[in-house]
Amino acid sequence: MPLSPRVPDLRALDLLLSVARLGSLGRAAAEHGITQPAAGSRIRHLENLVGQPLIERSALGSRLTTEGALVADWAREVVGAANSLDAGLDALRTRTEGRIRLGASLTVSEYLAPHWLLALRARRPDAAISLRAVNSSEVARLVLEGEVDLGFLEGPELPDGLEARTIARDELVLVVGPSSAWVGRRRAMTIDELLGLRLVAREPGSGTGHALDTALADHGRLAEPVVELSSMTAIKAAVEDGVGPAVLSSLAVAGEIALGRLRRIEVDGMQIRRELRAVWPSGRRHSPVLRDVLAVATERSPDGDDED
Repeated sequence: MPLSPRVPDLRALDLLLSVARLGSLGRAAAEHGITQPAAGSRIRHLENLVGQPLIERSALGSRLTTEGALVADWAREVVGAANSLDAGLDALRTRTEGRIRLGASLTVSEYLAPHWLLALRARRPDAAISLRAVNSSEVARLVLEGEVDLGFLEGPELPDGLEARTIARDELVLVVGPSSAWVGRRRAMTIDELLGLRLVAREPGSGTGHALDTALADHGRLAEPVVELSSMTAIKAAVEDGVGPAVLSSLAVAGEIALGRLRRIEVDGMQIRRELRAVWPSGRRHSPVLRDVLAVATERSPDGDDED
């Protein structure tokens, strides 16, 4: 059955994901090597196909609407599949043995991996690299079952059968929308107050959710979330719109905090630092291409280790 003519162009979907990640249509246009008017035209065409506005523009930049966040959720899997197809076709064209399959948690894939892949393209132009974005528990499964060659996940626990290397360090922070009653309060939130909040949460199996539950285990259980979402973009949009607060990676919210779209709230007694790690099957030797992947990931990530 042929595709519907209403299916958007892949380049437009990829551009929408860049706007979500960078918070700016201009920066997204620069990343894609096109002018801002051309990027705006591409987004307008996408909005016409969908029949809904997908981006809100302001003096602070660009953010996705609720409908835009939903489209970005669906687009992420489509663009990921297209990248895998491109990598496979590239491998056929070049007859290279440098095809590398990576799996990464959503935090890593959205906020660190794009920089790695650009650097790897310069270092290994003949390598065909594909990336699957899933939650941390799924990354471990993919590595153990041989579906990816190297994984990147969050959290302190390492499943049996895997070796690991720290490539970055991160902190979880509580964020609220700019109109939240917590903004401007002089005192920090207490742990008990945090436990009573209904958060906008990640889906079960995420490294962020596991790290938060582990850190608060001695204090009690969190209230039921107001909603669970699988995309960082959708969570941030929900928090900004006042649906509820969220505990997220500092890497993921740095841009929104700088622009005032999200506000960080200090929680007295809560400091959740975690490691983002590369994982591979125990005892396996790395190929030259995999060694380059690890080197680039460490060099271009905050607080990465320098040791193998």
